[in-house]
Amino acid sequence: MTQTTAPRVRTLVLLFLAAACALLAGAGPASAHAALTGSDPRQGAVVDRAPAQVSLTFSESVSMDDDSVRVLDPKGKRVDDGGPTGTGGTTYAVKLHAGLPDGTYTVTYQVVSADSHPVAGAYTFSVGAPSETSVSATAQAAGGGFIGGLYGVGRYVSYAGFAVLVGGAAFVLACWPRGAGVRVVQRFVVSGWLALTAATLLLLLLRGSYTGSGKVADVFDLGLLGEVLQTKTGAALVSRLLLLAAAALFVAVLFGAYDKREDEERRDLTFGLAVGGTVVAAGLAATWAMSEHASVGLQAGLAMPVDVVHLIAVATWFGGLAALLVALYRGPADTPVPTDAVRRFSAVAFGSVVALVVTGTYQSWRQLGSWTAFTDTRYGQLLLVKIALVAVLVGIAYFSRRWTARLADTAAVVVRQRGKARGEREKAGAKASGGSKGSGNAKGTGASKGSGNAKGSGGSPRAAQLARQRAAVDAARQKRQRDADPHRFALRRSVLAEAGVAVVLLAVTTVLTQTEPGRTQEEATAAGASSTAPSTPSTGAVTLDMPFDTGGQDGKGLVRVELDPARVGANDLHLYVEGPDGTAVDVPEVKVALTQEAKDIGPLPVAPDHVTTGHWSASGVQIPVAGDWEVAVTVRTSDIDQVTVSKNAQIG
Repeated sequence: MTQTTAPRVRTLVLLFLAAACALLAGAGPASAHAALTGSDPRQGAVVDRAPAQVSLTFSESVSMDDDSVRVLDPKGKRVDDGGPTGTGGTTYAVKLHAGLPDGTYTVTYQVVSADSHPVAGAYTFSVGAPSETSVSATAQAAGGGFIGGLYGVGRYVSYAGFAVLVGGAAFVLACWPRGAGVRVVQRFVVSGWLALTAATLLLLLLRGSYTGSGKVADVFDLGLLGEVLQTKTGAALVSRLLLLAAAALFVAVLFGAYDKREDEERRDLTFGLAVGGTVVAAGLAATWAMSEHASVGLQAGLAMPVDVVHLIAVATWFGGLAALLVALYRGPADTPVPTDAVRRFSAVAFGSVVALVVTGTYQSWRQLGSWTAFTDTRYGQLLLVKIALVAVLVGIAYFSRRWTARLADTAAVVVRQRGKARGEREKAGAKASGGSKGSGNAKGTGASKGSGNAKGSGGSPRAAQLARQRAAVDAARQKRQRDADPHRFALRRSVLAEAGVAVVLLAVTTVLTQTEPGRTQEEATAAGASSTAPSTPSTGAVTLDMPFDTGGQDGKGLVRVELDPARVGANDLHLYVEGPDGTAVDVPEVKVALTQEAKDIGPLPVAPDHVTTGHWSASGVQIPVAGDWEVAVTVRTSDIDQVTVSKNAQIG
């Protein structure tokens, strides 16, 4: 039984690690929280004359350098002048050379979103008329390639190291204080600290290349490293290294002074270690919360502490589970994990699951925003996989709790059997010494002295070898006695299954943290569809939908403008106003103005007549020239609340 178990365990662990690596390898380039929601000129637009600048609007603020935005002419030559500058909020612009000739121009961008992920893309617009171009307009691979894959591995190792460090220490303090003296548990927790430290240093070195060129040579660029240290992510990684120094002191006390104390003194020290360990663990978790998804977007002030609680709950559950697995399989035979420790961990794991459900529900609502995002976005699909894995893990944990309830405390049995065997050996030794007193005196010590002088020091290695053999036999016997309990053996198998699912679940979580949230993806898709799709065909009617919000009560809705036939000359204009639920509503006043900036025409006012609820119209609206026209609508919902919204339309 014992001989076949270890290879099976190694095989299962290798399979689970292979599955985790496959998930990481298939993650592809990182999708960022930020997304391009608008541009001027728009994607695919054809303008009459070259613009003075190109502006890009993102869903959140981003970090840029001088090469983040490039504008290339049809031959691939750069025509942008200077680095990008912010023009307000999330909009950034780059100036262009004067007098650009007609043709198709390509805009490429590679920026870093506020939640630390790189985002890149490209699109084209034309001046005068489209032309052939030698530049590819396909999106750049942000965060991809060898550096991107290595960065993903570093992220996974950092999460795993955090779980092992925090969960292993929590398992010792809360569940099995005597485990502080078990060598295999000590090595396990220290390995978590080493893995997290090494992964943090690796991420710090890779960061500049990961968000930039993706070249291996840039990993060793000290100037680039200096720029990384000035970013939010760089500050978070440096803070993590400082906190790891405090964690090293905590581990030293846990496996040093704490292990050497007696039970009563150990209880007094437990409270101080628990408080200090919680503070360090919360600080380490905050280094992720302050630089990733939780730090931007909706309710960031609440999302960051929720993310800290979520990470600590994950680490306590997964890391404690792994520590229990190591103790069950590799712990010394004379110090088996007691039943009470397993039961205490079961209670701790249950509390962690409750915390995960509460914080995970909030995070899902915050990152998805709608039920359709579960199936229509990659983030939602990965989240469904994560939820399914958590359900499987909880199901396996249920069976582990059942085996725990039936578990016989084999440690007490082993102690009793060892005491009984020792007593029998002592009795046998006493009888033997009593029966040989006379013969022993008759022989005297001369024989023993002679033999001792004859053997010299040669008896010492032989005695040591015999002692090692007896110790090995004794350990094997104790292990057989411990494994003889079928309930404990079943518990070991169920805990191994839990740990295997946890490895894959941690890989899915790592990929999830690098994926664009569903809420952002849906908003960007909607905004991109309205801003990049052609507003009108060259002939026929055009429809423009523009959401508005006047800021007052009942001030939100949608205004729809229809121009027919959208040609030079007379046109019919119909305007519809809808509430948030899509029903037609009346407002006190609507006004329309048409402007063409390229030829400095307008604004041309249009005063539509009210026809019926939520419907206004105007006939004979004159549009003097063809081109790109801005249609601006002013909506007033009360005496003081009004707003102007606009969208461009191509008039043939």
